[in-house]
Amino acid sequence: MDGDRDLELDERLRPADLNEFVGQGKVVEQLKLVISAARKQQRSADHILLAGPPGLGKTTLAMIVAHESNRALRLSSGPTIQSAGDLAAILSALEQGDVLFIDEIHRLGRAAEEMLYLAMEDFRVDVMVGKGPGASSISLDIAPFTLVGATTRSGILPNPLRDRFGFTAFLEFYEPSDLAEVITRSAARLGVSITAEACGELAKRSRGTPRIANRLLRRVRDYVAVHGRDVVGLEEISEAMELFGVDHAGLDRVDLQLLELLARKFSARPVGLSTLAVAIGEEPDTIESVVEPYLIRCGLISRTPRGREITQAGLQHLGITGE
Repeated sequence: MDGDRDLELDERLRPADLNEFVGQGKVVEQLKLVISAARKQQRSADHILLAGPPGLGKTTLAMIVAHESNRALRLSSGPTIQSAGDLAAILSALEQGDVLFIDEIHRLGRAAEEMLYLAMEDFRVDVMVGKGPGASSISLDIAPFTLVGATTRSGILPNPLRDRFGFTAFLEFYEPSDLAEVITRSAARLGVSITAEACGELAKRSRGTPRIANRLLRRVRDYVAVHGRDVVGLEEISEAMELFGVDHAGLDRVDLQLLELLARKFSARPVGLSTLAVAIGEEPDTIESVVEPYLIRCGLISRTPRGREITQAGLQHLGITGE
């Protein structure tokens, strides 16, 4: 029941169209053009690749593309499509003009990836029937569709796949002013009374990411509900964030643990990614795609040829500038 309620909340907080979408102004204008052109020419929109760190709105934009194109949306993800048969089953079920969203498209299986090339370009797939010397290939036509792929690691996408997307959008971290607007909008939908100053403070702690902003807003909502407060102000933000271990810059336990390890255990020397992953008990992919981008953006750590290294700003954040 709780999981269903969280899903309902997420749906309520998602913008329904591009006019409601906050931030990413350039990308929004580009998508409006791509979708409008396809609609006027009565064709499926070009395949779209959305690249950027987690939580910036890639899934939401895929839903908006389907909604504004007046097409059905089919959802899948790279890790679940490992064989050509997996992909063939999905593609054969598509109807004319459907929007197929594949999250984490960089994690597609090799066989599925090669089948996708032909599907994106010629709207057909080649399926092997039988085994051994008697095996044969059958070409099957599929309905024209729009693929929306999302990736947090566009650099590892094979060139043949990347080149088949008609439009590639790179989503950037949000500015605090845009996040404050996201929080104001979400608070209204959740029925939370919050001051403008509190919105700004929460935005500063949201790591430039709308998903985190909405998550922190829900925790603050819970805090004021339990403590019988009517309005969320700066005091409520400070108390709730201290309880949940989020500091003034939005760093959480994992971020601070990583900085502490780099500064103290490894004496501010460069450290390899795999060593860091073992030291803090996280997967290397998690550190590279979730933790690092924000720390690097804030100038708290840097990547060097010899590994990850804490910067002077990182040392100052920990309050050890005198060492």
